[in-house]
Amino acid sequence: MTSENKAMAIKSAVGGKHFMVIKGCKISKAAFSSALLVLDALLVSLIIAYVPYTKIDWDAYMSQVTGFFQGERDYSNLKGDTGPLVYPAGFLYVYSAIQYVTGGEVYPAQILFGILYIVNLGIILFVYMNTDVLPWWALSLLCLSKRVHSIFVLRLFNDCFAMTFLHAALALLLFQRWHLGLIIFSVAVSIKMNVLLYAPPLLVLMLKAMTIKGVISALTGAALVQILFGLPFLLSHPVAYISRAFNLGRVFIHFWSVNFKFVPDEVFVSKGFAVCLLIVHLVLLTGFAHYRWCKHEGGLIRFLHSKIVTMKLRSAVSSSSSLIQFFHDDSTFNILSKEHIVTTMFVGNFIGIFCARSLHYQFYSWYFYSLPFLLWKTPFPTPLRVILFLGVELCWNIYPSNLYSSFALFCIHVAILWGLWKAPCEYPYLDSYNDAISSTHAILIDNHLWKTYTHWILFKKEQQS
Repeated sequence: MTSENKAMAIKSAVGGKHFMVIKGCKISKAAFSSALLVLDALLVSLIIAYVPYTKIDWDAYMSQVTGFFQGERDYSNLKGDTGPLVYPAGFLYVYSAIQYVTGGEVYPAQILFGILYIVNLGIILFVYMNTDVLPWWALSLLCLSKRVHSIFVLRLFNDCFAMTFLHAALALLLFQRWHLGLIIFSVAVSIKMNVLLYAPPLLVLMLKAMTIKGVISALTGAALVQILFGLPFLLSHPVAYISRAFNLGRVFIHFWSVNFKFVPDEVFVSKGFAVCLLIVHLVLLTGFAHYRWCKHEGGLIRFLHSKIVTMKLRSAVSSSSSLIQFFHDDSTFNILSKEHIVTTMFVGNFIGIFCARSLHYQFYSWYFYSLPFLLWKTPFPTPLRVILFLGVELCWNIYPSNLYSSFALFCIHVAILWGLWKAPCEYPYLDSYNDAISSTHAILIDNHLWKTYTHWILFKKEQQS
């Protein structure tokens, strides 16, 4: 065996999912991830100590928080030097706590964000460790972004907290903790609304994993979080809060766009361009949901039809104890595989990123941590995956963005999206039993169960006549 082969990390024949072998030494997966965390923590410390902080939004955040502390509850009056407050109430609570802890000083806030960076990286590594999509060495890609380090510890953006809570929610979903996961997801939304890009794939997963009753109860819990967080503002100035915090019609400045700088300014700000992107977004989501995410259920339409019929059948035959036992009234319906959950969530978010009218530099944190996973889900060879990853990182580190960098980023996004479309679909359910049930679920509903429901309706009509 050559020295190169000995140096190459390979899966161990014993416990291959949990160990790798480097020069004959067996190293656990957790140990490798822990080493990455330690090394990145050292790097973050060096960045904080030696790289100058860049003032962008911190003063505006502190001004908005100060207004909140002084008793202002009208969102239209909460402003900073970069403009009015445009984030939901969770943002105010998070940065109020930061101001209380740090006194509004930048350096202690950088330390706090450095800790947040490591916590977020730990959560992401935990997610990756539970899916086994990437080879061992590729986990190190999660630590190599210059731009993401800057977003966390040199810019102190609220995107950092939003994405950390989102990743925590995703980790909970891996273990079927849907209700708690939805609550944490809602907390993330309350800090920044970009998290809603995950909402469509999350809804599909909930419908696959839970009964309608479970979905409604989980969504109710998420809605209550938004109401409770926004209550001080909803009680005093509801219109100002809703219009400012949940403004979906904002038009961004063309200069700061990283992804569509190659589009002329007059087209970029036009309503027609926004409508076109929205249509593309909806088409892509529908296409992936029908042909990819619900492939094993017979497609999106059949899957939704089966859910509706199941709900009707539950209601119609509630007096039948045997059918009650078959359709037990529990919020958990199927157990989804971890890989399917992560794939669906990351792909759904990436579709939103692809169709976003403007991506600012801090928005890179919205999808950077999903890039290695997405690239290794494509059928591309490993060298091409690495090239695409480095290409994305390069485009995000060109400042200011220009026609060539934004067009290159657009082309890379197209390539990744195409690769995800061509990739084979993973089994959505945890085991072969659940998979068999899901594969035939729509057929059973359309045949035997629908006939049962029809016969019951005819029987009731005969009784009434």
